Amino acid sequence: MERLPSWLRQHLAALRAVVVLTVLLGVIYPLVTTGVAQALFNGKANGSIVQAGGKDVGSAIIGQKFTDKDGNPVKKYFQSRPSAAGDGYDPTSTSASNLGPDDIVDGPNGGQSLLTQVCARSKAIGELAGVSGARPYCTPDGVGAVLKVFPDHAVSVNQACPATPFVATYEGLKVECGKPGEDYAAGRTVPVRGEAGTPAVPADAVTASGSGLDPHISPAYAELQAPRVARERGIALDKVKQLIEANTTGRTFGFMGEPAVNVLELNLSLDKA
Repeated sequence: MERLPSWLRQHLAALRAVVVLTVLLGVIYPLVTTGVAQALFNGKANGSIVQAGGKDVGSAIIGQKFTDKDGNPVKKYFQSRPSAAGDGYDPTSTSASNLGPDDIVDGPNGGQSLLTQVCARSKAIGELAGVSGARPYCTPDGVGAVLKVFPDHAVSVNQACPATPFVATYEGLKVECGKPGEDYAAGRTVPVRGEAGTPAVPADAVTASGSGLDPHISPAYAELQAPRVARERGIALDKVKQLIEANTTGRTFGFMGEPAVNVLELNLSLDKA
């Protein structure tokens, strides 16, 4: 039999390698790993789905909103932290806002800076919880307290006219409200800390996690919401606090991370109670 040309033998060897590796790594290996995962970690392998009343109600590892059809918080439930993943907690769009601590001036077309987002959330949560939502560098009306300073005047750029600026003067200069569409880039940016002390609203209540999918809140944020939930459900505050403690996980290995409360599991415990 005539020997095949070397170039053809090389191509056939490469083709055999592709077929063998495809079967081994593309079929056998995935089937084995999937089978092991289903056998040993069935719940986790299938998304850690949580059921109530025989229905899937969420995942223990992915957060979700507890709001009505208009996006308003349902007061009898504990609320999750904000999410920047898609429209909120979208596993296909997991992400952070990519806004950093220097993002303090709102966009000219109404886009909110990170500072204004934090201020607005803190004000809303404070009103919901019946506490002060005041924070450093935030105005009373819930936007970033930031001035653009020019030689003859200053502008509260995040407070659109006809809003009243949070301060009347700055270093002897009259402070004006911001005119939508006006370019204030030439001004000197001055964030104003104000007189707000330690915020009553915890940081995790006003900032999203890096993934946008975090199902947990801090015990401090849960404690802040406890009186409202107890009042809306007509149950004792001590009972609500007991459920918070029961659904709080400690630090990993006793020293890594911080204690956290799973919001979905806490709300389900309330419904059962």
